[in-house]
Amino acid sequence: MTEPNPAALASIVVWGAFALGFLFGAVANKTHFCTMGAVSDVVNMGDWNRMRMWLLAIAVATAGASALQLAGLIDLSKTIYASPRFTWLSYVLGGLLFGVGMTLASGCGSRTLIRIGTGNLKSLVVAIVLAITAYMTLKGILAVVRVAAVDSVGTTLAGAQDLPSLAARAFGVEKRVAGAALGIAIAAGLLAFVLKAREFRTFDNVLGGFVVGLVVVGGWYLSGDIGHLAEDPATLEEKFLATNSGRMESFSFVAPQAYLLELLMLWSDKSRAVTLGIAAVLGMLSGSLAWSLVTRTFRLESFRDSEDLINHLIGGALMGFGGVLALGCTIGQGISGLSTLALGSFLAFFSIVAGAAATMKFQYWRLTSSG
Repeated sequence: MTEPNPAALASIVVWGAFALGFLFGAVANKTHFCTMGAVSDVVNMGDWNRMRMWLLAIAVATAGASALQLAGLIDLSKTIYASPRFTWLSYVLGGLLFGVGMTLASGCGSRTLIRIGTGNLKSLVVAIVLAITAYMTLKGILAVVRVAAVDSVGTTLAGAQDLPSLAARAFGVEKRVAGAALGIAIAAGLLAFVLKAREFRTFDNVLGGFVVGLVVVGGWYLSGDIGHLAEDPATLEEKFLATNSGRMESFSFVAPQAYLLELLMLWSDKSRAVTLGIAAVLGMLSGSLAWSLVTRTFRLESFRDSEDLINHLIGGALMGFGGVLALGCTIGQGISGLSTLALGSFLAFFSIVAGAAATMKFQYWRLTSSG
């Protein structure tokens, strides 16, 4: 039997992530897929179409991830989301701060990258601030605060915190079967809610939700199957190639922007390499830019005044800090994490939505009271 070539497999993972990110960026640009916009539409106008697009992506990602696990191709309990350590304060506080930040910055981590591809200079500034703050929270001075004051609050479960693992322990059923049943049930419920609205069933709405969900499934397959070594020839240990966490990963857009910044700053350090997350960020930018150029919608846009600049700076910092605390963004936790059915992902998702909605309500009150 031929020994696996880790370098070749890592290259497949990286280029595959870039291709999926490119598709994500182009389709999200075309269809106006935006999680912050989804919350804004519901809060300010009662319009659920973009929220349904987000929920469709969650349904597709959950069904696809459950199918991959049932087929024995991946094990979702080996992700950062399914850790036995249930740091509830990190999920709640990080989610709330991220929700506030993405509202002030006019978009989440993924939308920031898409907007850069359209020529938005405000989003370029947000991305730089987000990356720096996220890196400080991962490895810098803010990491000291995170570890000592926030991550230390929580509880350690008997096993993985994903719902299939909890069901398997509680009812004595096989985890893959429990995962498939729960995944199909949740995905079916979401699909029923999403598709019952006739006004939602347009080409762009369905395309946006379906493609984003499939991209997340593709990320799981790349890292969890193609990039998975049951026994690394060099260390004789299990390994997931080309991931920053050393575990199975799919799409997320906070920590990977920090790692991209690190790679650019330490380019001559041969121990640094392009990972799935970094490739996805670059693919997202490239896909959005390509669509903007093809459709001739690329336009340079800058800040309108100092208040606009301050809001975006604060928003980028809150997203960088909050996204690391919560272990992900509206894509990282809001789709990738939810597709694993991890308890923390549900908590982070609802906290992000709550933080964004509260900020929008405050902005509306401030606008009306000042008038």
